[in-house]
Amino acid sequence: MNINVAVTGLHATDNPAPGIGVVRCLKYPDGWNGQIIGLGYDVYDTGIYDEDLLDHTYLIPYPNQGADRALNRILYVHNQQRIDVLIPTLDSEVATYLKIKPELDKAGIATYLPTEQAIKRSVKSALYDFCQSNEIMTPDTVVIREPGQLEEVFERIGFPFFIKGQFYDAHKCTNREEATKHYKDLQRNWGLPMIAQKEITGQEFDICCVGGENGDVIGAVPIRKIGLTEKGKAWAAVTLRNRELLEFTREIFQKIGWCGPCELEIMQEDKTGNLILLEINPRFPAWVFLTAGAEQNLPRLVVDLAMGNSYEPLPPAKSGVTFVRHATDLICPLEYIESLTISGELHY
Repeated sequence: MNINVAVTGLHATDNPAPGIGVVRCLKYPDGWNGQIIGLGYDVYDTGIYDEDLLDHTYLIPYPNQGADRALNRILYVHNQQRIDVLIPTLDSEVATYLKIKPELDKAGIATYLPTEQAIKRSVKSALYDFCQSNEIMTPDTVVIREPGQLEEVFERIGFPFFIKGQFYDAHKCTNREEATKHYKDLQRNWGLPMIAQKEITGQEFDICCVGGENGDVIGAVPIRKIGLTEKGKAWAAVTLRNRELLEFTREIFQKIGWCGPCELEIMQEDKTGNLILLEINPRFPAWVFLTAGAEQNLPRLVVDLAMGNSYEPLPPAKSGVTFVRHATDLICPLEYIESLTISGELHY
């Protein structure tokens, strides 16, 4: 059966979105029996020009332009190139696609998304309270809703701490001047609320997961970061097997009722050895292609689940598999950019 899959999040610079990694998983190792449709937001979303990965590209409205505009554009694309499964890959998109999911279902466009309730429990501004109520360890956190609350952060948490935007970006603050500057930058870029989170010293792990409809963990690939960008993003990592990490992941999934893909950021504290949940990101991570190399191709699993297939939990991912990210140049004719600029479409 040829399955057409549409994927968002195609910007791949020094802080890449997950979309290109998702597409690479779908095509690994022997290609894909169907069309891969890229959904981009800007003509300079770099990944949309990789004609080895995409069959078609369409520009879509930014999430902040409203769910109705997003739905109308998706249905237009669906009428041009049938979409069987849609995989959104950006944090800011999840609320939009949950709103339009009933209309997508009616049109025959399948998704595999967490529930609205699970999203409400896991967003940065609510995660601390959820963890406190469910005996899950997480750093001391203050939700900042107005400038005056920075004083509360200084007094309650102290330095150093991380200040994080509601969707993206995190900055370490070691004094008042840094905190004030980063607060203003995040407010300008992402608005309020934002959170301040006490720094935890220890070993950081990320886990790419897929949850089932009953909150069970169907697939999970843990990594330890071994190379970081200036923003703390993984530039190199290695997979590992760690029973304690997986048990902690299962506990979180059961308590939050998670369904769909996500990334957990977990710290193992140096002093105590305790596992501490830092964040839940409601989508695949940018390093998702490593899951294919670790013999758990999680984007392909999500397509199968979206199409209604059932799965038992997968065997443990292969350990000792590494990735190292590198930049490359894509060469294309100017007509590609002109086509997207004029018509919002590009067909290879």
